[in-house]
Amino acid sequence: MTDIRAYLKEYSGPEVRLMEVCGTHTAQISRCGIPQMLSSKIRLISGPGCPVCVTVTAYIDRLVGLCLSGETVLTFGDLMRVPGSHMSLSDAKAAGGRVRMAYSPMDALKAAAADPSHGYVFAAVGFETTTPVYAVLLREAESAGVGNLRLLTSLKTMPRVIGWICGTQGGVDGFLAPGHVSVITGSAAFEPLAAEYGLPFVVAGFTGEQILEAIYALVRLRGRAGVWNLYPSAVTKEGNREAQRAVSHYFEPCDAAWRGMGVIPGSGMALRPEFARFDAGSAGLCEDHAANSRCLCARVLTGAVSPAECPLFGKACTPQLPQGACMVSQEGSCYNYFVSGRGAK
Repeated sequence: MTDIRAYLKEYSGPEVRLMEVCGTHTAQISRCGIPQMLSSKIRLISGPGCPVCVTVTAYIDRLVGLCLSGETVLTFGDLMRVPGSHMSLSDAKAAGGRVRMAYSPMDALKAAAADPSHGYVFAAVGFETTTPVYAVLLREAESAGVGNLRLLTSLKTMPRVIGWICGTQGGVDGFLAPGHVSVITGSAAFEPLAAEYGLPFVVAGFTGEQILEAIYALVRLRGRAGVWNLYPSAVTKEGNREAQRAVSHYFEPCDAAWRGMGVIPGSGMALRPEFARFDAGSAGLCEDHAANSRCLCARVLTGAVSPAECPLFGKACTPQLPQGACMVSQEGSCYNYFVSGRGAK
C-alpha cells in the first residue's frame, strides 16, 4: 500500500479523469481524505451514484400530493428534505401531511397491516441494490393479504446512465464501478460499456485502502478496455441470481427520468402490469424544476462541474439549508465536499 500511495501522489503522466458512480464511494473518498493523497494529475469526479440526488422534482411533488391528500407516505430520511417544485416532504409534514420516516421498507408493511382502513405509500427510490428489497416487500404483502400498501417507484439502473455519461458528456478515462450494485448485477454488467467506449472499469470495495487500490488500477489501465473485479469477496461475474429473479418477477425495464439528464431509455425499473395495484402513480414523473434556478445540482451529477463551482455552494446552500438534492443526501457530492472541506477556497 505504501508503494501505491507513493505512485498516486507522485504521478506525473497525462491527466486522468476518473468517475465514481456510487454514493458510498463518494462519501468514503471524502471521509478518508483521498483527494489529498493524489497527484494533481489525477482528478476524481462524482457521477450520478446517489439515488436520492438523481430523483426528479416531479417525484417529490407526487409524494407531497399523496401525503397532503390523506395517505401516509413512508420514506427514508434523506428524501424528507429534498426540495420539490414548491415544498419538500418535511414542509408538507409541517403543513399537516401524513409523512413518516422509515428505517426499512418492512416498516411500511407493518404499518399498513395494522391499519387496513388507511392507505400507505412507500417511496421506493434506489438502484439495483435496493430494488430486490422492494420485490421482497411486495412478496410479503401478497402473502399476508395486505391490500392497502402501494409503492411510488423511482428505481434506476446503472449501466444505461453510465452509457449516457460516456456518450453525451465524455471526458472520463475510467470508472470506479459501484461495489454494492455489482453484488447484484455481477461485474459482467459493465463489460458491454467497457467494450463500446474503450474504457477500464474497476469494481471496488469500500475501505480507503480498497478505493486507493482501484484508483491505482485505473490509472495504470488508462486506455485499456475491460472490467477488473477488485472486490471478489462480495462480487462475482454473474451476480446474485436469486435477487435478479425476484426483481424480474415484479419489475420490468422502463424509461426513467434522471435529474440533469432527462429521460434515459431503459434506465429504470417499473412494476409489471399484473402488479399495477401496488403502484401509487409512478408513470410520467419526468419534470424537474429546481426551486432555486441558480442551483447547479443537475450539472454536478453529470460531472460537468464540481460542487465548488456552483455559485450557491457553501453560501446559500449548506446541509442546514440545502437548495438541491446533492447537498441533502449524505451520499451527495455537494454534501461530502462541504463536510470534508474539499470545496474550500
